[in-house]
Amino acid sequence: MRSWLTMLGIFIGIAAVVSLISIGQGLQDFISDQFEMLGSDKIIIEPNTMGPPGSVTTKSLLLTSKDLQTVEDTKGVKWAMGYLVKTGQATVGEQSEIGFAIGVIPEELDIMLETQPFDVLEGRSLKKGDKFKAVVGYSHIFDKDGGESSIWDDGLRVRDTIIIEGHEFKIVGVFEKSGNPYDDGSIYVPKETLRDILNAGDEESQILVKTAEGFDPEKVAERIKKELRDSRNEKEDQETFSVNTSEQLLESFSSIFTVISAVLVGIAAISLLVGGVGIMNTMYTSVLERTKDIGTMKAIGAKNSDVLLIFLIESGSLGLVGGAIGVIIGVGIAKIVEFIAQQALGSNMLGASVTLPLVVGALLFSFIVGAVSGVLPARQASKLKPVDALRYE
Repeated sequence: MRSWLTMLGIFIGIAAVVSLISIGQGLQDFISDQFEMLGSDKIIIEPNTMGPPGSVTTKSLLLTSKDLQTVEDTKGVKWAMGYLVKTGQATVGEQSEIGFAIGVIPEELDIMLETQPFDVLEGRSLKKGDKFKAVVGYSHIFDKDGGESSIWDDGLRVRDTIIIEGHEFKIVGVFEKSGNPYDDGSIYVPKETLRDILNAGDEESQILVKTAEGFDPEKVAERIKKELRDSRNEKEDQETFSVNTSEQLLESFSSIFTVISAVLVGIAAISLLVGGVGIMNTMYTSVLERTKDIGTMKAIGAKNSDVLLIFLIESGSLGLVGGAIGVIIGVGIAKIVEFIAQQALGSNMLGASVTLPLVVGALLFSFIVGAVSGVLPARQASKLKPVDALRYE
């Protein structure tokens, strides 16, 4: 019973570490896959705002159609497209929801889909001449099981009408499920129509660029930044916009995520320290209980190193068994979170990534924690004199 209670701190700590790392790695893999689909030859230009796309910001910080033209004219740019992202009220029947409306030039929507992991599932895409037409994300028509809409109580279908900010839009198509709740809940409409009904002027929420073949995306990005600075009369390092390649965005995300993961794992590892103290306490008690046995061993020829090794192996085994139980619990927690996320979000965004290095590392770490915690008790046991140990009451 004492041994099981001793291991409690170890397997709680290991379970927390394994579950956090596996879920975090799964999220990182999901984001990496998204960037791979985007492609390494893409450049993303955004205004320097702290809020999400479509949030209210100062007029001077906004990107405009003039900026889009400047980018298009930059050497090394194959094509550039701007789109407008706004939050607004959408209504179907008596039900109203707040969601994202994405304004795109109809002819450019197919180009935009090259960077997305989905295509038109039913109906058609937007085309030239469309005005009050819309292509909606998967969740507007279907739920995660392919049944009725997961957003609207009254199920929508292609050719139904959805009201955006008081204006009726006819649904002409629905996109395949992407697994990203943002994409699956978005509504794509002609950009000029969205500008008119929201009085957005010549605003562009984001500009997506594809570099021409044979050009280095990072060098093209620097050239775009310089051209935009000159066009907007801004000084270097004081830009009100950001220009990043897809590789730079992925690196930034990875760096931030690594720091966050390290902090979370560090917090979880505190319980490992508590577990180590518990093992040390148990081993000290074990030394006291087996003092006479130690004396007998030494009297028949056991060396100090033999006694030391026996107690180190015992304490390490406590850590290892606790770690093994912790790994099983941690994997179970991660899989439960993955299942709940899939049911709630309908995506693999929070998938659990349990790898062999993670399992082996957790087991090795728990063994080391146990062995190190047993060093002092084992050293005390090895230093006992045979005569004193045999006479110990």
